[in-house]
Amino acid sequence: MLKNLVFSKKSSTFKVIPLGVKGGLIESDLSSYLVAPFGTDDYICFDAGTLRVGIEKAISRKIFPISNPDDVFKNYIKAYFISHAHLDHTGGLIINSPNDVNKNIYALPDCMNMIVRNYFNWQSWPNFGNEGNGFLLKKYAYQTLVERQETMITNTTMNVTAYSLSHSNPYQSTAFLVRNNGNYVLYLGDTGPDEIEKTHNLSILWTNIAPIIKEKKLKGIFIEVSYPNEQPDNALFGHLTPKWLMKEMSVLNTLVGNKKLLRECKIIIVHIKPTANDVKKIREQLKKANKLRLNIIFPQQGVLFTL
Repeated sequence: MLKNLVFSKKSSTFKVIPLGVKGGLIESDLSSYLVAPFGTDDYICFDAGTLRVGIEKAISRKIFPISNPDDVFKNYIKAYFISHAHLDHTGGLIINSPNDVNKNIYALPDCMNMIVRNYFNWQSWPNFGNEGNGFLLKKYAYQTLVERQETMITNTTMNVTAYSLSHSNPYQSTAFLVRNNGNYVLYLGDTGPDEIEKTHNLSILWTNIAPIIKEKKLKGIFIEVSYPNEQPDNALFGHLTPKWLMKEMSVLNTLVGNKKLLRECKIIIVHIKPTANDVKKIREQLKKANKLRLNIIFPQQGVLFTL
């Protein structure tokens, strides 16, 4: 089952506004997703490759009842969650920081250290953070997460638990498990399969979320498929293909023990590399490999959907 858009008020628990959905090359459409509990406008932002262009597209679709993108930064985005510090996941945050307002940035230690050292340092960019080199503008407060420890998200009703991922081992990425009123959504930054990365990070993550799926409380999994199956394993560089995604979903399905339960959790495909032929090929390969009949969604920039 492949879908481009899902919008249903009935039984919805989260709403999602993709601000950027691609995995590179197109500066105006890079990884970034606003997520809020349904019925609120308290959005958190998973990664921040593209912000303003995605906000403008959402405004043009009347998703926000305002016309000025700066008002979205001011009134809607409550915090940023950065999975890793690559520019296709941080560029929008850096470039838009002068017009942003005070809020928190959440990340695991390795990612946070890279943001502090390499970006907001008065060399790459002014220091809009509350620590690091030079004069501190203190627009952003760095909230360093402890892996597998739940943390309250300031100015929202949500909580987050971070899990380490491998993005071309030993480079670290992050999965963010967000909880709101007993319902969950899971966002994975860039990651390779355990078998290729020689780690157990995805296995640990699947083990932790399987009970939530059994309880029908996990509403969606954002997970990357960057390349088609033709990409050699030795050139994945910490990414997934349709083949490898389905292998990982099979591991998760075994832990859940019930295909029907896993089908109730939407699988949102992110970070597809934007070559036209590859996008089409990835869709076709996912459809062909979807023996579990997963509910697969391809998000579109600026188009709201619900979980």
